[in-house]
Amino acid sequence: MTLRAGVIGIGVMGRHHSRVLAGLEGVDFVGVYDPAPNVPDVIEGKPVFSNLEDFLSLKPDYCVIAAPTIYHLELGTKLAENGIHALIEKPVASDSVAAAELVKLFNDANLIGGVGHIERFNPALQSMRKRIEDGQLGEIYQVATRRQGPFPGRIADVGVVKDLGTHDIDLTSWVCQQAFVTVNARTTHKSGRPHEDMVVAIGTLEKGTITNHIVNWLSPIKERTTVVTGEFGALVADTLTADLTFFANGTTPVAWEGVSSFRGVTEGDATRYALEKREPLKTEHEGFRDAVLTGDTGGIVTLAEGLKVVETAEKIVSDGLTHRI
Repeated sequence: MTLRAGVIGIGVMGRHHSRVLAGLEGVDFVGVYDPAPNVPDVIEGKPVFSNLEDFLSLKPDYCVIAAPTIYHLELGTKLAENGIHALIEKPVASDSVAAAELVKLFNDANLIGGVGHIERFNPALQSMRKRIEDGQLGEIYQVATRRQGPFPGRIADVGVVKDLGTHDIDLTSWVCQQAFVTVNARTTHKSGRPHEDMVVAIGTLEKGTITNHIVNWLSPIKERTTVVTGEFGALVADTLTADLTFFANGTTPVAWEGVSSFRGVTEGDATRYALEKREPLKTEHEGFRDAVLTGDTGGIVTLAEGLKVVETAEKIVSDGLTHRI
């Protein structure tokens, strides 16, 4: 069966979604809806519509919502009312109330709804998740993430927590298979915009794992790093390069007392894994296509999971404001 798929919103991510859908096996990319002025008439050989009803007349089986976050609920509602499955870019909605409404809408309509938390589909993090699940690290002690870079001019309706930080909230819970139970944060507002542009957050997961996250839009250094430390060593993922390295705890005794006294564990071997580096966006789309075809949502980020991410993000933003100097 070939599915008909369209894209709503032709910004940076909308163009990438269009490119992937145009070449995705089992999918017929039918076109794009975007009412903004100065958009192209055609993308990937398919029409761009400025009228939503004209776009929906193409009868897509599913759509990607890549419009600004403030429009996600409105557009998701329209798709659900028309019996159309939806992959919604992260964050799933501007706030948890809207996110919960989307969950209910798609559940009630018996439709597949997913969220575009693309980091889950990064080869380094997928391998990390499998290795943690297989017990390579033993008990998980800590997750530390760093996500920094220059301000993206395309983001205007949310702050750094809901834009970038939601990646780290989702991937941390996912790789460890533990929900957040507490979060605390400090935020700054240095760029003159109404939303926070830098956050340092700490958290505790349900099995006692502690977490810390550094996220900002104010750095000239682009960094995307996840470090998971456990009883047998640490896994380090660089999602910019899709590299994964394992640093094992040492098994060789340290005879030099002056050195060993400063270390809880000794340094062991480091192994950098050779991974199949497939494009995460394509993997994400393959998972969503298969979910629509089979009804099995195990390979996607569900709307319910997206809601939990937004709820955690709101707690981080709120706590950051409480402690703002």
